[in-house]
Amino acid sequence: MTVAITALRERLRRMPGLERLLPALAGLPPVYLVGGAVRDLLRGASAVDLDLAVEGDARAAARELAERLGGEAREHERFGTATVRAERLDFDLATTRRESYERPGALPTVEPAGLEADLGRRDFTINAMAAGLSGDDLGHLYDPCAGLPDLRAGVVRVLHPRSFEDDPTRLLRALRYEARLGFAMDPDTERLAREAAVGQGFATVSGPRVGEELMDLLAEEEAPAAVARLRALGLDRALHPALAADAELVASAALGAVAVGADRAGAALAALVAGAPAELAGWLDELGLIAPVRDAALRAARDAPFLARELRRELRPWQLHALLRDEPPEALALALALQAPPEPVLSFATDLRHVRLEITGDDLIAAGIPEGPAVGRGLEEALRRKLDGEVAGRDEELRTALEAAR
Repeated sequence: MTVAITALRERLRRMPGLERLLPALAGLPPVYLVGGAVRDLLRGASAVDLDLAVEGDARAAARELAERLGGEAREHERFGTATVRAERLDFDLATTRRESYERPGALPTVEPAGLEADLGRRDFTINAMAAGLSGDDLGHLYDPCAGLPDLRAGVVRVLHPRSFEDDPTRLLRALRYEARLGFAMDPDTERLAREAAVGQGFATVSGPRVGEELMDLLAEEEAPAAVARLRALGLDRALHPALAADAELVASAALGAVAVGADRAGAALAALVAGAPAELAGWLDELGLIAPVRDAALRAARDAPFLARELRRELRPWQLHALLRDEPPEALALALALQAPPEPVLSFATDLRHVRLEITGDDLIAAGIPEGPAVGRGLEEALRRKLDGEVAGRDEELRTALEAAR
């Protein structure tokens, strides 16, 4: 462990924004830093998210803190939580609580409880630690679930045997933590994951909840390692019977995304469904992804094999432009992953994609060309010849377009 427990208080004080937050907690019920931020501080990493738990009314505490910090509080009544935003300081505040699940995969029913019960409801032991923030309690580590030994050992461990039944999205989260932290599930947790893969699995939870966790996983730098584990544990088939996760293809598509300016997670998603895009289209719809992400991934998965074949031909610049101009960048990334030659793809991505005419359809109409297909034909011919280096400058573009239009 790169940060000793005795140094936790100092690490907390150095967190951005806490020099303002800590004095503002005076007189409030006990407040704790919880979750991944504590884990990361103990690892010596930067803690990004500020998730706070209060043994009391979180919404009332949030209103008071917002007033003291000169910010605003947004309250979420169902779970007794609130978000406070002040200048250069954002944090979530929740009442410490216990949870129960009416059925596997359901959203939890919550009721107020103490800190220990609150930590006991969390996903993994390494995320079930808290650090005191109030007064003399600043930096005191609360670890009722033995998360610190697991953190030292590099272990991802669930807190109880029904964890994956209660919330199957924890399966994807476990893979994400394995990949991001270089950790591994303990044998019992891996056994439970394999059992979940052949049981009801993800069928008990809503598609958007799965989609959110899946995209978080694919956005990780080490996503291919997580995808490899997804396949090894049989969780790809648990997500959908037609899904056959290919970690190497995901890795190659992620690299291609960097080269062509595509969304890394979107390219990885396209690679994930590339084996059976027609069968998986409905599943993508169920994931509740935003339309541009879903559509780009599906089109990339459908078009990339054809693009990879066509790109092996000798193509003139205008042919290359015509082939790729309407494709999402994720399709180019996946085509590269499918062994398309990189030279034409990179030529399009860096140069040809940005070529524009200096003239417009209004210029042709002003020169006497009636509105209609002739205008488009003229502009297309001018662009074709410009891409091939046969015309340059506004005058030559206009002359070429007019000749083609007439």
